[in-house]
Amino acid sequence: MELINNASLKSFTTFGVEATCDHLYRVEDLEELRLAVQYLERPLILGGGSNVLPIGDIHRNVLRIELKGIDFVEQSNDPLIHVAAGEIWHELVLWALKHELGGIENLSLIPGTMGAAPMQNIGAYGVELESVFHSLEAIEIGTGITRTFTKEECRFGYRDSIFKKEAKDKYVIVGVVLKLSYDHHLNTSYGAIQDVLNERGIRQPTIHDVSKVVIDIRQSKLPDPNVIGNAGSFFKNPIILLQQYEALKDSYPSVPGFPSGANEMKVPAGWLIEQAGWKGYRKGNAGCYEKQALVLVNHGGANGEEILELSMEIISSVKQKFGVMISPEVNIWNQ
Repeated sequence: MELINNASLKSFTTFGVEATCDHLYRVEDLEELRLAVQYLERPLILGGGSNVLPIGDIHRNVLRIELKGIDFVEQSNDPLIHVAAGEIWHELVLWALKHELGGIENLSLIPGTMGAAPMQNIGAYGVELESVFHSLEAIEIGTGITRTFTKEECRFGYRDSIFKKEAKDKYVIVGVVLKLSYDHHLNTSYGAIQDVLNERGIRQPTIHDVSKVVIDIRQSKLPDPNVIGNAGSFFKNPIILLQQYEALKDSYPSVPGFPSGANEMKVPAGWLIEQAGWKGYRKGNAGCYEKQALVLVNHGGANGEEILELSMEIISSVKQKFGVMISPEVNIWNQ
């Protein structure tokens, strides 16, 4: 375990804002992690830093989880695989494709690590982690005791789980078991996937084709954090009652929506933000990305407060125009 005192978080988060923490621990060993969570007071957990916005300096201990390993737990037509929390998510997708395992190809190129994936119930293009999730192991902060959480116990929702509610800041996820499949059931109906497949003349796509299309779509819409600081989608797509959606559609006939459970509709936050006039907007060094309104960016030199302030202005504007409340998907660190 490596300790960095008064550590800069700029290179450990994809937003690239200037911020420090009192102590940063880089943990590669499970037993060292177990000891650390027993003795460190109120540690913050950091994975790939792709869903975090630090607001000023953080006077807390930060544990960066760098546990590695991908292994088969059970071999069958629907095998179980165990993935350590520090594994890069997209590297896992590539590993699955190499082994001809389907189920996560729609989640290609999502930034971040495995440990963060269940917290957010990450999702893209009609697929969420929940659909392939089996269980996870987490270490309780304060005691060092390992607990297994089943899918039901994780209480997954849209970009949500128990680890953002009752279990928030109480556990460190150390490993996840996924159930993938050699019997591929492709999902090409969401977004532009099927259109791009048609354009390319691909009539019988494979998981490799779907992954490639998703990667190309994402790269055409989203900025590279190595070039311009960002955390991908900053806002969650709001879920509203069907009655409210129908009223909204009366006023704005082009508003898109997708069914989300009984009597509810999911409305793309990017559409709402763009229609409210924010796409491509820049205030100082903080801005709303020119190709995707869902993404806030650091043009260079912006601090966390500036990006947060811009997000609050966007939320207020969308609420005023459409009567719909949007909320951040990104975790705001302001301790």
